[in-house]
Amino acid sequence: MANLTVPPYFNLTMFVNIGPYRYPALATCLLLYVFIVCANWAVVLTICREKTLHKPMYIFVASLSFNALYGSTGFFPRFLLDLASDTHLISRVACYTQIYFIYTYATNEMTTLCVMAYDRYLAVCHPLHYHTRMTVKKAQTLAALVWLSSVFILFTAIYMSAKLPLCGNKIQKVFCANWNVVKLSCVPTVVNNVVGMSITICTVFFPLAFVFYTYTRIINVTWRSSAKFKGRVFQSCLPHMISFVIYSITAFCDIALSRYNIEEMNPFVAIILSLEFVFIPPLFNPLVYGMKLTDIRRHIFKML
Repeated sequence: MANLTVPPYFNLTMFVNIGPYRYPALATCLLLYVFIVCANWAVVLTICREKTLHKPMYIFVASLSFNALYGSTGFFPRFLLDLASDTHLISRVACYTQIYFIYTYATNEMTTLCVMAYDRYLAVCHPLHYHTRMTVKKAQTLAALVWLSSVFILFTAIYMSAKLPLCGNKIQKVFCANWNVVKLSCVPTVVNNVVGMSITICTVFFPLAFVFYTYTRIINVTWRSSAKFKGRVFQSCLPHMISFVIYSITAFCDIALSRYNIEEMNPFVAIILSLEFVFIPPLFNPLVYGMKLTDIRRHIFKML
């Protein structure tokens, strides 16, 4: 037990020296962050201000955009600081705080998309009962439960990781990740692995299976319907389908990367794959919903 240590900081080792391209990369990422903040705030403020948008579907869209703001705030400031710096050391407290922000963002994103799939399922498959089964109050309650459940689940997992004695401080990522910290443990991590796998199943695979189930039912219903009804369903469900596919692909890339030996990969490819799920969904969600949903687009242009 004498070799067990508690390093006061972690070293993010995936940053590579890009020489004179550092500052263009920094400026590009800063502009992306500013765009993400402005675009998602525009969606949130538009839905909050316009009473005509106080409907379940738009409440979930606002929750999705707010989650993008939350996750971006937990990631970008530190990432921009690391891009501008020659050293990439992060304190234990800052590292676990970043893990908490990023992982709750990821959990909220998937569970919110799952709840939105349920909303679309009720609207298409049970249209006569939709307004009794999915009221504004129920939508607000579901959105709140998504946030509260992720807060509790992730706090438990990160607390368990923070209690582990560690024999190293090198994290092969450009941001702190829970699994990378657990791999540094000097003691067996069976309990952490079981808890982590259970959380992954509950927050990723169960929602994934539920979304596939709801869209199977939606396709079955629309297949036997008129062309006009198919067009309305397609227009209503398309933004959600795009957001769900984008997030699923980016999340899968990050999960697969955490289980792969990064040293065998091209460092630039590894960085791109690890950044996808914190860059792409917050960037594209407001564009998808703002452009595809006519009511949001009209009110955003009116507000601007």
